[in-house]
Amino acid sequence: MKYNIGKTFLLGLGFFGVSVIWSVYNAYVPIFLDSRFALSTGFIGIFMTLDNIAALFIQPAVGAWSDRLRTPIGRRMPFIIIGAPIAAIAFFILPRTMSLPVFFFAASLLLLAMAIWRTPVVALMPDITPSKYRSQANGIINFMGGIGAIIAFLIGATLYEMNPSYPFWLGSILVLLAAILVFIFIKEPKEFEHSEEKAPNLFQSVKLIFEEKDRNTLRILLAIFFWFIAYNGIEAFFTLYGKNFLGISESDAARLLGQLSVFFVLFALPSGYIGAAVGRKKTIIAGIVLMGLCIASLFILPTGFLTTLLTTLPVLGKVPVIGVILMITGIAWSLININSLPMVVDMTEANRIGTYTGLYYLFSTLAAILGPILYGFIIQFSSGRYDLLMIISPIFLLGALFSIAGVKRGEIKQ
Repeated sequence: MKYNIGKTFLLGLGFFGVSVIWSVYNAYVPIFLDSRFALSTGFIGIFMTLDNIAALFIQPAVGAWSDRLRTPIGRRMPFIIIGAPIAAIAFFILPRTMSLPVFFFAASLLLLAMAIWRTPVVALMPDITPSKYRSQANGIINFMGGIGAIIAFLIGATLYEMNPSYPFWLGSILVLLAAILVFIFIKEPKEFEHSEEKAPNLFQSVKLIFEEKDRNTLRILLAIFFWFIAYNGIEAFFTLYGKNFLGISESDAARLLGQLSVFFVLFALPSGYIGAAVGRKKTIIAGIVLMGLCIASLFILPTGFLTTLLTTLPVLGKVPVIGVILMITGIAWSLININSLPMVVDMTEANRIGTYTGLYYLFSTLAAILGPILYGFIIQFSSGRYDLLMIISPIFLLGALFSIAGVKRGEIKQ
């Protein structure tokens, strides 16, 4: 198996499609729920986790299933060609829905379809990449995902001002196109085509993790859980934070998230090379510390200072002080995110990569469920104190720091 940068970029198109869908969803669905259906912040928090609750049960099982599946087009590809078109249709329908039950149905169909193909498309990366290059390859995958987020937040913000449906329709077209290109150009490894070797099922794999004497896999999964709570909780409520605490428009708040995404993208490739050069664990720890300091500063610094305009730049638009802090946060998030999946998949063997990718998403999905619920109710019971978001997240990042400190495996396999 050789490392092919071109194929990795093509595979990144799959993650690009996933990123466009969820970035638009997280930025604008809370606005619909607030303005169109007049829901409380606590209920919005619950609604924003419903997709993750279903994914919690689907993605790990699909990952384990894809390890055991044998078809003429591969282990992962059947899930991609079924899930992506359904997701595109559901996402196209979502913004035009004026009935809450129908809105709920369209969101449910979207989450089911996304859960079907997300784990298999990500598991393709370690399938076609040697251990030595997985951090770099994950940097490329996340670079493509970041491009998707930039399109969703920056171009999507402009489209939203023209018509709230346009960002969703753009996402539907892009995810369908991405899935088609991945199917045409990415071929799965031949060694699994006629292999009789079967991977353990999901429950057997989880049992093996808890039987490990060193608990390395469990520690890294707990760290993933903590840092995704820290990130997802803020992302789910950031547009409302911008509107209600900073006093800026929804589209300007979305642009601030776009600025974070731009710097995540810019440092996605360097973060992979840094992780390969100095070690994945050290790189992640540096990212956790930097991200915690940045987010805590948003709680400490006064609102007037945070919203002070510094400059206006092409693509990025208006850059206030908070924009600069979020840009640094994007760099920190790239150091964490780029190196975490390679650590997880390098704790297992090739026949269980899909299962471990599913477990990665199991713990990140648990965080995505609990984060918005916790943050939503804290805001509600504190009478709308959106600034509390910025002190809760550093607490969870501290938990991630303690968890990963004990991890002793997951570096490059020789």
